[in-house]
Amino acid sequence: MNAKLKKAVPLLVVLLLAVVLFFVRQCQAPEEKKTTDNTKKTTSTDPASTTNRNRGFDRRTSFIEYTAHAKCRMQCRHITQAEVEQIMRDGKINYNKSNVNARPCPEYALEGTTSDNQRVRIIFAQCDYKTKVVTTIDLGTNWQCECPGDDKKHQNK
Repeated sequence: MNAKLKKAVPLLVVLLLAVVLFFVRQCQAPEEKKTTDNTKKTTSTDPASTTNRNRGFDRRTSFIEYTAHAKCRMQCRHITQAEVEQIMRDGKINYNKSNVNARPCPEYALEGTTSDNQRVRIIFAQCDYKTKVVTTIDLGTNWQCECPGDDKKHQNK
């Protein structure tokens, strides 16, 4: 019987290793699925949702807010909210008229032509969770407006 046991031991060891290997693989399979699912979730995030608003001008109009002064200037100068949003998306930043180091909200002066061929400059203050429209300027016509907060900071020039 001793000889039979010696012959069976290697077979039992191989069989035991096979059973252990089977259970190890079964336990690892669900974890691998979770890892691939998490990887898929992180790679499919919308790049716009991870925009760093502290680096450059964020052109998403969903953050826009109008100051009372801007609303008054828009009414006086016949500039609509749709035109402001168009300039926000497509306008060219005039860094000579911008103050990107302003705190707490850097100011960006965007210029462009509206759908009714009005050349405008719009000053946006980009804060952490909103982009405020500070004022709107018609570069072609000098409108006489009486708005709250009038000063010489954003005059037509």
